[in-house]
Amino acid sequence: MLSGDAIEDSRPPRLLEQVRKRCRVRHYSLRTERAYVQWIRRFILANGKRHPREMGGMEVESFLSRLATEDDVAASTQNQALSALLFLYREVLGIELPWMESVVRAKRPQRVPAVLSREEVMRLLAFLDGQVWLMAALLYGTGMRLMECMRLRVKDVDFDRNEICVRDGKGAKDRRVPLPQRLRERLREQIGRARILHGQDLLVGLGEVHLPYALARKYPDAAREFAWQYVFPALRHSLDPQGGRTRRHHMDEGVLQRAVKAARIKAGIDKPATCHTLRHSFATHLLDAGQDIRTVQELMGHKDVATTQIYTHVLGRGANGVLSPLDH
Repeated sequence: MLSGDAIEDSRPPRLLEQVRKRCRVRHYSLRTERAYVQWIRRFILANGKRHPREMGGMEVESFLSRLATEDDVAASTQNQALSALLFLYREVLGIELPWMESVVRAKRPQRVPAVLSREEVMRLLAFLDGQVWLMAALLYGTGMRLMECMRLRVKDVDFDRNEICVRDGKGAKDRRVPLPQRLRERLREQIGRARILHGQDLLVGLGEVHLPYALARKYPDAAREFAWQYVFPALRHSLDPQGGRTRRHHMDEGVLQRAVKAARIKAGIDKPATCHTLRHSFATHLLDAGQDIRTVQELMGHKDVATTQIYTHVLGRGANGVLSPLDH
């Protein structure tokens, strides 16, 4: 006769646990995993806690419609919910239903991104200092995304080649971006502080950092090597949600987001500027300086050059760059 623990172990995992495991098999980020679990949970609760196997296209379309009409969510949010539900049926439940191909994604509006002028960027940076200044300057000077900067590791900063290697960016792609000359010494100092912090962790039996994929099993000692540590480590240790081990993670991105918002207000900038605005400004200012659009596409990590072309609309080379015949 099976014991209580054996019976518990023999039960199939709960649906949301299956979703988490499948996300990790596909190497999805922890943020994507959490978002998918959240949407699937909302979908089940919105339909009276019925199992998704008992539902189909009608329930999915009704759920997505309510998001748009009642919750007034953006098209990107609605598409994320659809992606989560398609992942549930295809990847987790293994169900390919005819209605899946007919579900129409919401059309995302084409908007011109907010961009700061060079003078506005300097005013913004003037109200920052310390690590947040360095991170904001990196976002503008390299075009990195916010989380790409936060997850930057020591080994990926190459002072000899004056470049930074961005690992596992959007679309699981690596790319190289220039290391601004003005940031070299400040970045060296930051890495020096990270080295001291790592040395203190090693003395108390800590010093491990999260490694992607199966590198921790392939290279058991790599997690304690300084080369793999984050350039911007957190002040405190935390529990790794995926491994359950106490480690020092990278700095919380909210620290920089709040600092940039406060600096924008102090600088008197009325544009809705965020950390991502600095990335937009990087691309726009490169194009304005005459840089080739293909080069900018590569630096930004865009899959399609059409994504990069949106910055040409900000330069005033379209309608604003043409002199009306009435003014001649």
